[in-house]
Amino acid sequence: MSLSQAYNILFGGAVGVLVLIMLCVLIRAVRGPEIVDRIVAVNMLGTLTIMIICILSLWLKQGYLLDVAIIYAMISFLAVVILTRIYLGVYHERMLKKEEERRG
Repeated sequence: MSLSQAYNILFGGAVGVLVLIMLCVLIRAVRGPEIVDRIVAVNMLGTLTIMIICILSLWLKQGYLLDVAIIYAMISFLAVVILTRIYLGVYHERMLKKEEERRG
């Protein structure tokens, strides 16, 4: 077995394991039970996608994929920040409604 074949097996196995983990995280994102669990799962999906892109960059010897991974990381970060802001707004509205119900 040559070194390139060993690397092909290693990279293929790593991508395969990451895809299995992504499926588990996707199930967690769908099932919940809380919104926070879903936000964390979305963040984890983004991180796993970045890892797969980086491994593919090494495997295919294509440096531009690292640029794609960096751009995807920025977009993923912004998506999680926006989802968190939306969740906090909804949470604060619920707390205000409960407070008003207690008083009124």
